[in-house]
Amino acid sequence: MKVKKIPQRMCTGCMQMKPKKELIRIVKNKDNEVSIDTTGKKPGRGAYICKNIECLEKAVKQKRLEKNLERKIDDDLYARLKDEIINEQ
Repeated sequence: MKVKKIPQRMCTGCMQMKPKKELIRIVKNKDNEVSIDTTGKKPGRGAYICKNIECLEKAVKQKRLEKNLERKIDDDLYARLKDEIINEQ
């Protein structure tokens, strides 16, 4: 029996590798629109963040999401991300 490898992604906040399922994906599509990808399957450039407020704050402070997605991210998206994290706990 072959053991299925769990896909790992790096959190943009704490910079640790974690299973993809434990992270929230933020995606930038070809029209340069940034959104939260709850399915993990939307096409486009993705960045991942832990379901953890500290990680989100670190990523915001150091503008890591903006660097990863190569575009400015508005406060509205950060607010939605924060809600998403709070609702997960």
